Amino acid sequence: MQWNRHYPGLKVDMIISLLTQWLSAFNRSRITMKSLLVALFALCTIPSFASDVSTDPWSVKPLLPGQQAPAFSAPDAAGGLFDFDPENLEKPAVLVFYRGGWCPFCNLHFAELRKAQQPLLDMGYSITFISMDSAELMAEAHLDGEPVPYGLVSDAAATISKAFGIAFRVDDETYEKYKNKHNLDLEQKAGGNTHHILPAPSVFIVDTDGIIKFSYTNPDYKVRLHPEVLLAAARHMPGYSMSRK
Repeated sequence: MQWNRHYPGLKVDMIISLLTQWLSAFNRSRITMKSLLVALFALCTIPSFASDVSTDPWSVKPLLPGQQAPAFSAPDAAGGLFDFDPENLEKPAVLVFYRGGWCPFCNLHFAELRKAQQPLLDMGYSITFISMDSAELMAEAHLDGEPVPYGLVSDAAATISKAFGIAFRVDDETYEKYKNKHNLDLEQKAGGNTHHILPAPSVFIVDTDGIIKFSYTNPDYKVRLHPEVLLAAARHMPGYSMSRK
């Protein structure tokens, strides 16, 4: 079988990890066979640049405004499969990448962005938060069962962060420091994945034409996008009046 020479970005461990997550969700009867097949097709169309991983957050090369957003499918906190098809978006999308629920700065930013949540929804945006946490960990963090007006998507296999150019690999020393000093096992948080990859915290706005209209990435995980800046970008991006109030 020669597909790997046509899709050099695909790695065996990446494929196994994604298949394991999707089949787990399928076995829980939370997704349909059709969605599973769509996800498998999306996996086979991940571009080759998705294999690029920076050695530190200061070297990431995020996608920029004017570029096409990549399609992806990944497990979500509800136990289903989240499909992002930028060429067929019903609403403009806000994608927020964060390191994980274990990160206090991520949780503070999550809380801060709640200030922008309703205004964004009123303007017609969808909101999706994406992290390296496994879907199971995300589900455990939302056991109250109350519906939330945003998506929580697991990028435990790191394919989405790679596709958006914001993935970097944590060095061995830092990994061991997290694990031994802070009792934080990145492999366990990522559902057993051993890639030791994290995203540089980022926010992207993708319009209904699939084009990125705004992007923010900061390699310093302590510095995050202010909600008022996000709202200003959402209000003033080109084509604002097309689908927003």
